[in-house]
Amino acid sequence: MSLPFLLCLVTLFALAGIGAPIAHSMIVAAVVYLAIAGQDLGLAAEQIIQGIYDSFIILAVPLFIVTANIMNEGAISDRLLAFCKAVVGRFRGGLAQVDILVSLIFSGMSGSAVADAAGIGKITINMMVKSGHYSPGLAAAVVAASATIGPIIPPSIPMVMYALVSDASIGYLFLGGVVPGLIMTVVMMAITTWIAHKRDIPPETKVPVRKLPGITFRAMPALLMPIILLAGIYGGAP
Repeated sequence: MSLPFLLCLVTLFALAGIGAPIAHSMIVAAVVYLAIAGQDLGLAAEQIIQGIYDSFIILAVPLFIVTANIMNEGAISDRLLAFCKAVVGRFRGGLAQVDILVSLIFSGMSGSAVADAAGIGKITINMMVKSGHYSPGLAAAVVAASATIGPIIPPSIPMVMYALVSDASIGYLFLGGVVPGLIMTVVMMAITTWIAHKRDIPPETKVPVRKLPGITFRAMPALLMPIILLAGIYGGAP
């Protein structure tokens, strides 16, 4: 192991150990490595930017993450939660079912399990715990499990990176993730129903049918985004 790489690791773990944000720790550790190895920091930055500029595939990754962050900060996530609550909240373990369904829809926009768990998951955990029917451990387990749909349902960031290194078709990779993602969702909801019956977790208050059109209309921007993304990909958009 070379000295620059060793000092890079020491810097990374030291900063992370004192509570610095992981992103900042990684940046500082990389700068330390380049400085000790005698590399030109400006050249390294230029190569990174040029690599992103030359590859639409790499450029898609931060844009998916930005989309997820915008949704988490805006009102779209709340509308999406209201829609899912109206659709599946009436079943046993309603709030857990809501989290699974909203994870499926949100995955079609972010492609990231981390963005799902950190954004939507934070909201649904609080909802489940405050209801009094879910322990913090059960709520966290539901969110952690449902977030794994993110890397499966297109647009999946891991699939984007795999397509980059293997020169595979992103369209075919995305198409191959649709059915497994839907199967995962159905199985998770079935298991949640079984656990809810076993622990006597009641359903949520049913939303009147007459209110469903209005709730669906308000959530339409979030519901249409996966369709727009996939239509652009399969329709030949750059």
